[in-house]
Amino acid sequence: MVCEFLGANWYALVATVGLAALFVIHIIYAFWLTMQNRKARGSERYAVVEKPKTVEWASQNMLVLGIIVIVGLGLHLVNFWSKMQLPELVHNMGGEADTLTLAYAANGVYHIENTFANPVFAVLYIVWLGALWFHLTHGFWSAMQTLGWNNKIWINRWKCISNIYSTIVVLCFALVVVVFYIKSLI
Repeated sequence: MVCEFLGANWYALVATVGLAALFVIHIIYAFWLTMQNRKARGSERYAVVEKPKTVEWASQNMLVLGIIVIVGLGLHLVNFWSKMQLPELVHNMGGEADTLTLAYAANGVYHIENTFANPVFAVLYIVWLGALWFHLTHGFWSAMQTLGWNNKIWINRWKCISNIYSTIVVLCFALVVVVFYIKSLI
């Protein structure tokens, strides 16, 4: 039902374009901030090579986590968007699409079952979701700090909120992967 609702309708297409634009802006902004930080440091990358205990692992590895998230998003687009929304979009724009492809385009369960029956995809999605969890937990409270919405009281609250929110979102998606993988074994 959700897949049919989120097919090639105008609101789903607007949301897809909007999310894609926000994603590109996010990546550009992240690289811009990284370049500013490197420029501010000068030729000396770090005067101190010891890592303080207060600096989180995710904070030190946001670029690597971001790359894993981008690769995972590409995998997700290939496995789902290209098989679901894209065929409907091509068909609605007058393009050629075979009847079988269109019949399965809105069948999300079919695509989820086929994707997560493959153990390689199941593991890749779990790795992607793990990287996404680290990226979100750091990124959410860090964004609040960047916006200036932090102080001694609120920064800890933002960190707690980001951990709870990220954990719920990632666990729900991971549950889908695990359940459908186990279902394929039975």
